[in-house]
Amino acid sequence: MIKHRYLKKVATLELNADKCIGCGVCLDVCPHEVFEINSGKTWISDRDRCMECGACAQNCPVEALTVKVGVGCAAAIIQGKLKGTAPCCGGSEGDKSSCCGG
Repeated sequence: MIKHRYLKKVATLELNADKCIGCGVCLDVCPHEVFEINSGKTWISDRDRCMECGACAQNCPVEALTVKVGVGCAAAIIQGKLKGTAPCCGGSEGDKSSCCGG
């Protein structure tokens, strides 16, 4: 499987390890293998592979995961490719102050 990577250190994914019960649901639903389990707890093994789809947070039974779905730079890259425009990570498309590198 190809290990997709997006922009480094920009994903909004957060894990509250104190809440995690180690059920492994996040591993099952994550399309990019962002998580691993170690000593009975989930941990984020590679945040840069997160595409911010939200599947992990929506399926976590104890709400240990949070992610801002579709608002980060990974989503901006995907939308830019689909629209044929430069990536814009927030705000309105015309607001250059909120774009990657802007």
